[in-house]
Amino acid sequence: MANPNESRLHYPLGDQLPAGGRALEIAPGVRWVRMALPFALDHINLWLLRDTLEGREGWTIVDCGISNDATRSQWEEVFAHDLDGLPVLRVVVTHMHPDHIGLAHWLCERWSSADHVCRLWISATDFNAARMASQSTTGFGGEAAAAFFGSHGLTDPDSLAKVRARSNYYAGMVPQVPKQYRRLMDGQVLRIGAHDWHCIAGYGHAPEHISLHCPDLGILISGDMLLPRISTNVSVYDLEPEADPLPLYLASIARLEALPPDTLVLPSHGKPFTGLHERVRQLAEHHDERFAEVLQACEQRPQSAADVLPVLFKRQLDLHQTTFAMGEAIAHLHALWHKGDLTRRRDADGVYRFTRPAGG
Repeated sequence: MANPNESRLHYPLGDQLPAGGRALEIAPGVRWVRMALPFALDHINLWLLRDTLEGREGWTIVDCGISNDATRSQWEEVFAHDLDGLPVLRVVVTHMHPDHIGLAHWLCERWSSADHVCRLWISATDFNAARMASQSTTGFGGEAAAAFFGSHGLTDPDSLAKVRARSNYYAGMVPQVPKQYRRLMDGQVLRIGAHDWHCIAGYGHAPEHISLHCPDLGILISGDMLLPRISTNVSVYDLEPEADPLPLYLASIARLEALPPDTLVLPSHGKPFTGLHERVRQLAEHHDERFAEVLQACEQRPQSAADVLPVLFKRQLDLHQTTFAMGEAIAHLHALWHKGDLTRRRDADGVYRFTRPAGG
């Protein structure tokens, strides 16, 4: 089904995509790599930036793909054909989700030598979150996740059994995280090759997501903060059960409106586009509409997160999508609850339900 919002964005490369295992140059010293993912969201965009670091010529990689043989094989193809015979000098990761950090350990080891350490660059918050998640599965599967989703109304025994069984979910795609890193922070400026890239921290989707803006090139590597076709997943997980991430996310993307309107956005999923201000407006309107629908449902009767899934998602969901959808449903309910538009109670069955107070 066509997305009507897309017609208000512009795709400078049209339908052109990088071939598998190859890179496509989209600006001087900026190359686009596209790797497959085994989900409904079937790809991730990764970026090569021409670099000079400590007197060495080479490349910076931005984001990594998940850890599996297919992705490693595709990277080896890229290394053989698209690095102009130069090494990878560092690996920048926008945030801790598996498709972004999964192969960071392998890439850093693959390109480190006796006289140069290929270092991971990432925010401190996401580095530590990734290390913790690779040693447990908080938020992504296992007993704690099943209990958390159960407390928000996901009571189907088969679904809960599958969530419990996914105790190795994150570690299966991120078996290791580099033991050392360089810290990225909001406002920091990285000199990558001939250009300055400004770090912009964003919140809500990940603990401390770092996007990169290059004023010289008019490019924003947006990571997952700004996507052209879909709304970024913003979820509540069991580790922070009363979290309120949606206002953080909306405030973060609103900050991006300070960038020039003709900025070329390089998203982690979908195609490079212009129309940054339009896309921020679309996403704000999208969430406003979802908030209104949730409020209306909670006015009619108390609603759990599982109850509002069909309100927020009109399509059939598989288990992978259901866990993300549950996290998003809780995030919408929590935003309204923390704001005071909804009240929350835990009923005798152990399920949290949200109600719109009379006159609210």
